[in-house]
Amino acid sequence: MKIPLRGTAAVAAGALAPSAAAPVLLPLRTSVTHTNLALLLVVVVVAVSAFGNRFAGALAALSAAAWFDFFHTEPYQSFHIEDRADIETAVLLLVVGLIVSQLAARGRTMKRVAVTDATHLERLHGTTRLARSSTSSDDVVQQVRQELVEVLELRACRFEYGSLLGRPPRLDPDGTVKVDGWIWDLEQQGWPEGEIELRAIVHGRHQGRFLLTPEPGTDPPSLEARLVAADLAAQAAALDDEVVNVGPRP
Repeated sequence: MKIPLRGTAAVAAGALAPSAAAPVLLPLRTSVTHTNLALLLVVVVVAVSAFGNRFAGALAALSAAAWFDFFHTEPYQSFHIEDRADIETAVLLLVVGLIVSQLAARGRTMKRVAVTDATHLERLHGTTRLARSSTSSDDVVQQVRQELVEVLELRACRFEYGSLLGRPPRLDPDGTVKVDGWIWDLEQQGWPEGEIELRAIVHGRHQGRFLLTPEPGTDPPSLEARLVAADLAAQAAALDDEVVNVGPRP
């Protein structure tokens, strides 16, 4: 199973950021209330959640509560708490950190979804306008190739016209990826090795195929992004003129 680089970094930050922030706050231990120190650690939890995901945020909340206990409650440098008020503060830090981390992750997700939806719609409209107005299939293929690189976060994309050679992994119009006829678990396994085929088909007629080269270490594209990619490929097949080969994006 491939672990996305950003997800790995977020989890690492969730575990390490509170442990780094808690000792930095030591000079404030005698002049600032424990409640305020806990709130400062909540800020760290929010920052991790905004950068990463729900799991990273939850891990940061647990880490913040543990290191608050270790550095800022008596007996110091111990995970034992004697004072009842400190126990309540540590528990509240954990609960508030968990709640805030989930809200921050959800807010980031909703914002990304809204922006992504608008961007996908503009991609489809722009390509459709070009396909209707252009007399050169080469222009449409170039446009679609560039859009595919962006929407799927690819390293490269090229177009082949003509017969299908070999049996590379294939991205189908329903957004699934198939390897040797079997559905590939993209969310769990990431992109399969090598180039992935995306066929340009219109009215049942095969006009060519895009060969996609994913960028290593990136998160797998969402189902919505894969469906948009399939629609873009269909636009490239909409013209009946001969399609010329397009090389990899510089």
